[in-house]
Amino acid sequence: MAKNTICLWYDKDAEAAAHFYAGIFPNSSVGAVNRAPGDYPSGKAGDVITVEFTVAGIPCIGLNGGPTFKHNEAFSFQISTEDQEETDRYWNAIVGNGGQESACGWCKDKWGISWQITPRVLIEALAVGGDEAKRAFAAMMEMKKIDVAKIEAARRG
Repeated sequence: MAKNTICLWYDKDAEAAAHFYAGIFPNSSVGAVNRAPGDYPSGKAGDVITVEFTVAGIPCIGLNGGPTFKHNEAFSFQISTEDQEETDRYWNAIVGNGGQESACGWCKDKWGISWQITPRVLIEALAVGGDEAKRAFAAMMEMKKIDVAKIEAARRG
């Protein structure tokens, strides 16, 4: 296990979430699935309690802790994409499997985890600064899923 690991709280679907992420993102995998050795407040002996997994190279642990805590936008994974095809693939996988769209390249999966599906062209435009960044930013503010062609057009003015 990595020295520093992100722990994500799930009601009861940590293993399903880990397999879902591993099936979508490169450099992702599911590792150890640990079962409760005894009964606990939101489950019983033998239930999956933690799942070790990696999402796009980031080590994570999914904890089946019950319904007490819910995810919010204060935490998100930002996935940088190379082009519209990759942006569409990740966006459609998350939103199309019980997730929901938000604004400016953000969406949530069916477990409530927030994702920023962010094409590199947008990151690069914002880093340039000045009028180019302002135009790209204004274009982004009108979008749910990022449209690479519109960001490129905005960069050109």
